[in-house]
Amino acid sequence: MGRTSKSEIARQITTVGIIPVVRADSTDLARRAIAAIRKGGVSIIEITMTVPGAVRMIEELNNEAAAETIIGAGTVLDAETARQCVRAGAQFIVSPSLDFDTIACCKDQDVVVMPGALTPTEIVRAWSAGADFVKVFPASAVGGPSYVKSLRGPLPQIKLVPTGGVSLQNAAAFIEAGAEALGVGGELVDVHALREGMDSRITERARQFLEAVQQARNKKGVAPHVASASADRGR
Repeated sequence: MGRTSKSEIARQITTVGIIPVVRADSTDLARRAIAAIRKGGVSIIEITMTVPGAVRMIEELNNEAAAETIIGAGTVLDAETARQCVRAGAQFIVSPSLDFDTIACCKDQDVVVMPGALTPTEIVRAWSAGADFVKVFPASAVGGPSYVKSLRGPLPQIKLVPTGGVSLQNAAAFIEAGAEALGVGGELVDVHALREGMDSRITERARQFLEAVQQARNKKGVAPHVASASADRGR
């Protein structure tokens, strides 16, 4: 089976609107988190490089559930790690920081890339270098939804994905402020709940996040952008 096109991956990320960030200290906990998230209806998964054996897990999950789930790699800090993840089957690459070699690597591999940036200068540089989305991180530390809204004014063409402090309480506000999608970590992937055997709590939160995104989009009365980022720039 061939790899799903970059434009289709970007479209699905936007449509789902939630990118669960799976960060756990064991493979077992990570796999249970992924199963609970999928049960809650979220078909996008970001596996961070801080998970033990993350690259191998990406490969295994891609072989097991590629038709039902889009598997991406997170906390990717350099181009070599990005290449390893893409070879393992990662369909999108996320970084907490701005590394131009990683962006170039993903462009060469025709894989969706989402570098991290915070200031307007960093965000514009990431987009100009070829980012398909820009991860605004840490979003809540610099104003949360109000910061995203301020960025959207002068930068309406850039697809922003706030991450860091996104919760059920502010998810709708981020979408209403103009976020393309939301990166959600500990507020969804509750490792304590997993250790207590309460995987169903993660499943329910996944459903709640999906509902919050949809309700916010309905309130705005605007469908999510579904064209690929490269098409928007005419590349």
